[in-house]
Amino acid sequence: MTHTELRRELDHLATEAFRAELAEVDRLPTLDIARLMNAEDTTVPAAVAEQLPAIAAAVDGIAGRMARGGRLVYAGAGTAGRLGVLDASECPPTFNTAPGQVRGLIAGGPTAIVDAVEGAEDSRGLAAADLDALGIGPDDTVVGVSASGRTPYAVGAVEHARALGALTVGLSCNPGSALAAAADHGIEVVTGPEFLTGSTRLKAGTAQKLVLNMLSTITMIRLGKTYGNLMVDVRASNDKLRARSRRIVALATGAPEDEIEAALLAAGGEVKNAVLVILGGVDALAAARLLAEADGHLRAALLAAVAEGRG
Repeated sequence: MTHTELRRELDHLATEAFRAELAEVDRLPTLDIARLMNAEDTTVPAAVAEQLPAIAAAVDGIAGRMARGGRLVYAGAGTAGRLGVLDASECPPTFNTAPGQVRGLIAGGPTAIVDAVEGAEDSRGLAAADLDALGIGPDDTVVGVSASGRTPYAVGAVEHARALGALTVGLSCNPGSALAAAADHGIEVVTGPEFLTGSTRLKAGTAQKLVLNMLSTITMIRLGKTYGNLMVDVRASNDKLRARSRRIVALATGAPEDEIEAALLAAGGEVKNAVLVILGGVDALAAARLLAEADGHLRAALLAAVAEGRG
């Protein structure tokens, strides 16, 4: 694509539109600028709300494949890629996901997380190579993320993943995007022109973060990684998370501190197992077995524990 063609394409994107009323924003007092930016940000949740049915459909598809052992992979460039890497990196400590179960790919590789890698976002071939390195298959889901909805790396990732039989999701912030059209599930959160012309790290980035939060969090809820709104699969890898583990067990069970400590010790620090030990009245070995039989779903394991106790 020539520079002229690219400029013409950008001219038609809502996220790139120029707002004449903000042309002298740099002359305003700092507080007024902050108020304007804050007012802009308040419009994002409403834009996300319009896409909730599409988000829910995507989650159900992702959860179904992950339940069969599939992976969730985000692919994007620049801000979009960094947001995918961020969301993926937070899944292991929050939900105790297995290594590689949720991955974030960014055009240009890890270096691009902190430094721009020129030209990487323009390569569909690079996206295909990155996915091939992961061995993407039919049980996996690839989510292409791009504010413009035209970034070759994101579109190429979705097209290649779909050809491999993977489930695909296209998340963009412009209507009628090539990315959404290429995916099984198109999610177009139309956030409109940015406060700074074309700076899609602002409203578009906020919208993408909100949607990625939903995709990963609700998928994990569907996979039994939570008990109500408690993170019972949290990985206690530091003092703060160990304290949180004790608090979660307390909130789930209402048990006294000494009983919580004993249950966590017997369960090897696993919150979900400790809750089952206390509420199900079983030992740690039985708790582990019941959870395995219930595919990790604590509510189902609790029902099984009660049934066994009655039997």
